[in-house]
Amino acid sequence: MTIRVLIADDQQLVRAGFRLIIDDADDMEVVAEAEDGATAVELARSLRPDVCLVDVRMPALDGLEVTRRLAGPDVPDPLRVIVVTTFDLDEYVRDALANGAAGFLLKDVSPSLLLEAVRAAHRGDVLVSPSITVRLLAHFTAEPRVAPPAPVVPLTAREEEVLQAAARGLSNSEIAEALFISLGTVKKHLAAIQDKLGARNRVEIAGFAWQTGRMDR
Repeated sequence: MTIRVLIADDQQLVRAGFRLIIDDADDMEVVAEAEDGATAVELARSLRPDVCLVDVRMPALDGLEVTRRLAGPDVPDPLRVIVVTTFDLDEYVRDALANGAAGFLLKDVSPSLLLEAVRAAHRGDVLVSPSITVRLLAHFTAEPRVAPPAPVVPLTAREEEVLQAAARGLSNSEIAEALFISLGTVKKHLAAIQDKLGARNRVEIAGFAWQTGRMDR
């Protein structure tokens, strides 16, 4: 199945660069481009792409409002939206994820991570740039520690290792290399961890590790 992608960014060069990367992949294609938020919402609602790549700062509607309108909690049939931006401000990340974003990436993202994020969103997963994940965790260490409840089904020893590696900001490939396991095994462990913790995304998985003192060991 070909993953149909919409690109929304007010810079033509950025749209062209993303289109080149996406159209070069065997399993996805760009079906539309938008240079402002209002057009992005209109095209997304009419074309129903599988994944929308949305910049934060755009004319008419910013990317966070576009995300809310396409994927927010009040949307009956939400689309998968990945926010891609130069501005990695914490409030942007939190707002995007709270309004249903299926990912948050910086524009200097590698082509492979961009494609991985699109595929993850299409599967129903959430991918956040590892560098952003690490920076957000500073909030967990700075705030008074209140440990969340332990999972009903305890994590296995291997899942604990994957959890701590993810909390350090390692990508899936880096975790696989560090633990000498396959990339597919890493993904299975992360899915199991997310299910046991009731976490919505990688940031919440990492937050659990820090809040429960696992990163102090």
